[in-house]
Amino acid sequence: MRHLPNFKAIKNNDAKRQNPSLKNNFNLLLFSALDIATWDLECEFNNTDHRTELNGMDRLIVRRGQPFSIKLKLRYGEYQAGLSSLTCIAETGPSPSDQYGTRAVFDVAAGSDNPSAWSATVTSPPGNVVALSICPAADAPIGRWTLTLGGSCRIDFILLFNPWCSGDSVYMDNEEYLKEYVLSQDGIIYRGTLEQILPFPWNFGQFEYGILDVCLKILDTNPKYLRNPGKDCSGRRNPIYVSRVLSAMVNCNGDAGVVLGRWPALDKLSSDNPYEGGESPMSWKGSVDILLNWDSSSCSPVRYGQCWVFAAVACSVSRALGIPCRVVTNYISAHDTNRNLLIEYFYDENGRNHGRDMIWTFHCWVENWMTRPDLKPEYDGWQVVDPTPQEKSEGVYCCGPVSVKAVKEGELATKYDAPFVFAEVNADKVDYIRQADGSNKKMTSFTGVGQKISTKSVGNDRREDITHLYKYPEGSEEERETFRKADHLNKLLHRQESQGLKLAIEVAAEKRKGCDFDVIAVLCTYIRLLILLNFPRFFTTSTNYIFLFRDPMSLKKSVKIFLKTPSKLLEAVTQSLRDSVQNIYPFYPNTQILGEPKQNRKLAAEITVQNPLPVPLSNCCFSIEGANLTGGKTIKERLESTVEPGEDAKVKIYFKPNHSGLRKLVVDFNSSKLCHVKGYKNVIIGK
Repeated sequence: MRHLPNFKAIKNNDAKRQNPSLKNNFNLLLFSALDIATWDLECEFNNTDHRTELNGMDRLIVRRGQPFSIKLKLRYGEYQAGLSSLTCIAETGPSPSDQYGTRAVFDVAAGSDNPSAWSATVTSPPGNVVALSICPAADAPIGRWTLTLGGSCRIDFILLFNPWCSGDSVYMDNEEYLKEYVLSQDGIIYRGTLEQILPFPWNFGQFEYGILDVCLKILDTNPKYLRNPGKDCSGRRNPIYVSRVLSAMVNCNGDAGVVLGRWPALDKLSSDNPYEGGESPMSWKGSVDILLNWDSSSCSPVRYGQCWVFAAVACSVSRALGIPCRVVTNYISAHDTNRNLLIEYFYDENGRNHGRDMIWTFHCWVENWMTRPDLKPEYDGWQVVDPTPQEKSEGVYCCGPVSVKAVKEGELATKYDAPFVFAEVNADKVDYIRQADGSNKKMTSFTGVGQKISTKSVGNDRREDITHLYKYPEGSEEERETFRKADHLNKLLHRQESQGLKLAIEVAAEKRKGCDFDVIAVLCTYIRLLILLNFPRFFTTSTNYIFLFRDPMSLKKSVKIFLKTPSKLLEAVTQSLRDSVQNIYPFYPNTQILGEPKQNRKLAAEITVQNPLPVPLSNCCFSIEGANLTGGKTIKERLESTVEPGEDAKVKIYFKPNHSGLRKLVVDFNSSKLCHVKGYKNVIIGK
C-alpha cells in the first residue's frame, strides 16, 4: 500500500481553499494513504439476512438489490466523510465489460435511488474501522463476482436472484409462497394415472453442500457461454434467459447437460435390464446425488431420467439460483410433433400407428416465477419451463419459458414455445385408418387432453389442482374463444363420437397386488390380435404400440390382452383397463422416528415393509435421504435374510439432523421383486 506522498507540500489549508483542484488532489492523496489492513465479510450476518445461510457461513452469498455489509480495518489513519473517497469495482465473468454490464465502477456516496445501479455507503462514524454497505444492482447478472475496494481489498462473493426485492424481476410478494417455492428443500411430485394420482416425495436439496457450485458450473458449461462468455454472463441478469439455459442443460441432448433420458418402450429396448449402465428413473429420491454425480464425472450425463427427474433437477437448480419454482404434473399430456395442435394417430391394416405424435399418461415440467417485460404485463407470473427433451426450440432441446396465462388465453404468438405447451394441455387427438387406396379415414376424435394439472400445495403436502390456470372449463364460451384464437375451434366444433364398438373386460378373480394376472379385452371388429405386454402402472399409447410405458412398475406384472380390434378407440380400452386394475398399486413404507428430534442429535428411523407377494423377497435394501437430515448423502441398510410372504422387512437407520425446522425424510425400499417402494416422513427438528 502506498504511503502519503508529498503531504507537506499541500498542508496549507489556505492553499486548498484558494485552489479547488488542489483540494480534490488533497482528498485523493488522503484516500491513498488509507491502508486497509484486514476486512470482515460478516458472512454469518449477511448470509442470514439474505436467506442463504443454509448454503453455509464460510463464504459470502448474497442476493441482488439488497445491501450487504463489510467491515474494513485500517492499518493507520481514518476515513472521514466528506474528506475521503473510495472507489469500488465489481466484476463478473472471464472478461468483465461495461458494454455487457458485467463490470460496475462506483464510489462511496450517500446512497442511490436507482435500483439498476450499484451503490456503496459508509454506515460507521469516523475511525479506523469502516463499516461499508454495498448494494448490488437489482438487475445485475447472477453468478460469481469480485469486488475490489480502493485497489487493495479484493472480495469474492456469489450473487443470486432476489425474489424478496421489489426491483428484481423474480419478485414475489407472498412470504408463504417464498418459503415454499424458494426455501423449501423438499416437496411432492405427482405421478401415476388420472384415476390414481400418486404423490412421491422428492429431496430438492438446493442448499446442500456443493450444490450451488454445481448449479453455477451448469451455467458455465452451457454452449452459449462457451461461444461467448461475456454475452452469456450478461444474459444472466434475466431470468428468462437463465430459465431457457437451464431447460437445455438439465437434459444432455446436444450439450454436456446433466441427465440422460431413457424410455425403454419408445427406444424399443427388450433387455431384461433396460437401464443397464445407470439407475432406473424410479430409483432417484432427490436431486443431490444426480447433481453431484454429474459434477464428479467431469460433466458426463447421469443415467437415467424421465420427465419427473428432469423437472425435479430443474426445480432444484432454479431455487438454488433464487428463482421461485414448482414442479407441475399434467395428466393425459399431449406431445405434438408438428405444432398443428392435433395429436394424430395413423393406423394401418395391422393396427400399427405410423404417426409421431403421442399422449402420455402424465408429464412433468416446472413453472418459474418472473416478470415478462417482452410481453404484456398480464403475462407476468408463472412461466412453463420444460427440461425434458422432446422437440427442438431454436435448434436446441429446450422449452419455455412461456406464460401460463398466455397458454390459457391461446396467445400462441408469445415467446417461447407457446404452441407446444398449448398442445400439451389442450390438443385434440384424432385417429385415422389408412385405406387400401392410401387415403386416411378419420375414425375418432378425443378432447380429453390436459386434466388434473397438479402441484404441491403451499405449506402442506396436499395436492393443488391448477388446471384452471391453464385452460377454461371444457365447453365454456371462454374455451371456445381460446380455441378460436389458437386456430383450433374447428376441431372443437367437429368432434366425432365413437364408432360404437363393444368392449368387454375380464380380470382373473385371484388377482393380487404385485402378482401376474390376466386381463382379456374384447372389441368386436374385424382384426384379431394377440399382444403380450408388460403392464406397469405408467403407460401410454404411442408409435407402433398399442400400449407404451412411461416407466417400469415397482411391482412388475405381465398382462395378456386378447383383442379383436383395429387399433382405434384405444381410449376406451385404456379406461377399461384402468378401471380393472386401479386398486393394484404399491403401498408405502411405514416409518417411525425414534428419539427426540433435535439438531445435531442422533435419531433412528424404524422402517417397515410387509411382503404382499406369494414369493420371498431377497436383496432387500432400505435407504433414506433428506435435506439437512442426512448430510446430503443417501444412507442405506441391507437385509441379509430373505423376507417370506406376509412377513415384515424391518430396519433401523440412524441419521443426525444438522438444522432445525420442518424436514422431510424420503424413504425407499428395493428388493428382487418389489422395486423402489417409496414414502416419506415429515419431521420437526428442534434446536
